[in-house]
Amino acid sequence: MIAPITHRLARGAACALAAAAMSAAVAAASYAAAPRYDGQWSVSIVTEKGDCDRAYRYPVRISHGELLNGGSNPVTITGRVAPSGRVTVSVSSGDRSAIGTGRLAGDTGTGLWHGGSCSGTWSAERRSS
Repeated sequence: MIAPITHRLARGAACALAAAAMSAAVAAASYAAAPRYDGQWSVSIVTEKGDCDRAYRYPVRISHGELLNGGSNPVTITGRVAPSGRVTVSVSSGDRSAIGTGRLAGDTGTGLWHGGSCSGTWSAERRSS
């Protein structure tokens, strides 16, 4: 009686491992397509609500779908762009931070952001290399 149970557990574990491996392969393949957005971008951030500065502009670099600070300002920029163009990003400097979401399409993008008591919109355009 123990052998059939052990065999079923082993088969279940093998199926679970195969499913996990396929999920990892699909995720890797989906981010492999993200480089079409790679390059330098200029991002304009506009405050619509709250007492933050009215506007900011940041250079952002996208490398293999990962968003990074593209300039020398002491700002931490982290995030991802999916192959569909969907963007999730976090920007922080000192004790201030903001979260943004949106979408890139071709050489432009738009979205929303919020941080602390402030919120607004952002727009992006790709810079030539």
